[in-house]
Amino acid sequence: MEKEETIVFGGGCFWCTEAVFKLVKGVISVTPGYAGGTKPNPTYEEVSRGDTGYVESARVVYDPRVATFRNLLTIYFASHDPTTLNRQGSDVGPQYRSAVLYTTEAQKEEAEAFIKEIDTSHMAGAPVVTQVEKLTTFYDAEQYHKDYYEHHKREPYCMLVINPKLEKVQKEFASLLNTIEIK
Repeated sequence: MEKEETIVFGGGCFWCTEAVFKLVKGVISVTPGYAGGTKPNPTYEEVSRGDTGYVESARVVYDPRVATFRNLLTIYFASHDPTTLNRQGSDVGPQYRSAVLYTTEAQKEEAEAFIKEIDTSHMAGAPVVTQVEKLTTFYDAEQYHKDYYEHHKREPYCMLVINPKLEKVQKEFASLLNTIEIK
């Protein structure tokens, strides 16, 4: 039996990334947090300054027999803009960069090949700027960030930013998702 695997995705605000991957069949857990920096135990306030090297990210633990890494990459790249450097919508700074933080060499190779496929197939478009880097440390975000969408669905950010992402993912990748309804 294959064991579970872990990947960390940075792609703008971690509330969005967490909400998207919680929909995916075979995903065991999604935890918002900070990766890519060096200071021990960073806080949200420190990471938000944009000078720590950390990226707001989501640690995704998944069953590769159900959720293939390629499918996770497909959803990841479709649910944010991987062509904008240090920016996702109104979130600006290196803490919002597009990054795949791998835990295995196979993930690294597949992510790099996937990016090359995107760049080759969309030569008229902007190149992918997503960084592929080895995960060294991951710090869980503060408790109030966990399950943010679930607890704040009626907040303007959730309604205006997260809901459209979830609707897009549901429309384009329904066969890869658990059955849920956005309200």
